Amino acid sequence: MDPIIVGADGSRHSLRAVDWAAGEAALRGAPLRIVHAVAPWLYDRNVDPRLVAVREWLLAGGQEVIGAAIEAARTRAPGIDVDGDMVPAGASRALVERARDASLVVVGSHGMGSVAGLLLGSTALQVVTHTPVPAVVVRHVEPVDRGEVAVGVDGPPLGDPALAFAFEEAGLRGARLRAVHVWSDPGAVDLGGMTPLVYDADVIGVEHTRRLNDALAVWRDKYPDVEVVTEVVHGRPVRILSGVSARCDLLVVGSRGRGGFAGLILGSVSHGLLHHAHCPLAVVPSGR
Repeated sequence: MDPIIVGADGSRHSLRAVDWAAGEAALRGAPLRIVHAVAPWLYDRNVDPRLVAVREWLLAGGQEVIGAAIEAARTRAPGIDVDGDMVPAGASRALVERARDASLVVVGSHGMGSVAGLLLGSTALQVVTHTPVPAVVVRHVEPVDRGEVAVGVDGPPLGDPALAFAFEEAGLRGARLRAVHVWSDPGAVDLGGMTPLVYDADVIGVEHTRRLNDALAVWRDKYPDVEVVTEVVHGRPVRILSGVSARCDLLVVGSRGRGGFAGLILGSVSHGLLHHAHCPLAVVPSGR
C-alpha cells in the first residue's frame, strides 16, 4: 500500500492536517509518512563554525516537530504505521517529491511552513498545483461527522479521476456521496457549436441532469453500497461548492474543469475553494 504523506511544521494547522491524515491512514490501512522541511544549509558540513550551535538548535527543533506530529497521529489512530523525516528542501518541493511514491498528500491551510518563515498557505497552493496524486488541504475540521462526501462534477473525461476518488472516499467512510454539477452557461447546444444568447434555464438544467447521471452511472455500478444524491445548480461554482462544503466531511474537485467549469483551471474553482471551503478539500489531478 502506497503511503500517505503529510506536511508538519509545528503549527496547529499542520497538526490538524496530521490528525486528518492519520484518520485517513487508518481507513485505508496505509502507512503515514510525516515530512518536515528544513533549510538545506543545515546539512552542509562546511557550515560557518559560528552557525554550528544555531544549526544544532534548529535540527533539534525539527525533531521535536516530528515527534509531536507522530504522537498526535498515534493518538488519533492507534496502531497505524507512522514515522517522520526531516527533508532538506523547501516545504512544497519536499512534499511534491515525496508524493511521487504516495497515494495521497495532505497539508494544512496555513502556518509557518519552513524555517525560512514561508506561509504554509503558499505551500498548500504549490503542492495542489504540482502534485501527481490527490492532495487534501485541511482547512477546518470540526468534531462533527456529517456522514457525507461531496464532489464537484464537470463531466468526463476530466471529471473521472475526481469521481473515482470521491466514490472511494465515500465507500471507505460508509458515507453518502453528494454529486454537484454547477453550470454557469448553457454551452454549445447546436451543430454549429454556438452558445445561444437566449435559453430556457429549466430545459438546460434537465440536459445537465442527464449528463450528470450518465457520468455517475459506471461509478454507481462499481460502488453499489454508496448512497448517491445529485444536485444540478445554475450559478457560480466556487460560491455553490463552498456552501456545499459547510455540510460535508470532505469536498472533492478536479484540478481542471470543463463543462460547467468551462475554461477554468487551478487558480479559479480549485484555487477559490482553497480559500473558501469549510471542510477539508481534496484536489484530484485531472490526468490521474
